Amino acid sequence: MRSIVKERSFKFSVRIIRLYTYLTKDKKEYVLSKQLLRCGTSIGANIREALNGESKMDFVHKFAIAQKECDETLYWIELLKEAEILNQKEFDSIYPEAEELLKMIRSIIMKTKTNLKKGSAT
Repeated sequence: MRSIVKERSFKFSVRIIRLYTYLTKDKKEYVLSKQLLRCGTSIGANIREALNGESKMDFVHKFAIAQKECDETLYWIELLKEAEILNQKEFDSIYPEAEELLKMIRSIIMKTKTNLKKGSAT
């Protein structure tokens, strides 16, 4: 079964790895970029875990972790921009993608919770 959020989060992780490589090699920035690498690649890992969840609640829990990691990723990207480590063009090339991924994750969580409530009401 094809999962758009799984594919998008994987591609996003690859972009984060490339950004990390750029930040460490070209900008000589090691601390913030490591934080970005950890949370940015964790999103897809948690989505993968969720898709193999033991229950619907486990699914929601893993997606909630992915949501937190995605929001943290946005924070580090914003911080890198404000600290002038990323320029506007670099920021604009990745930030909207992270925002879109966060919206997708939140939507999946809300829809799953709604379906769980409907199922328990019957």
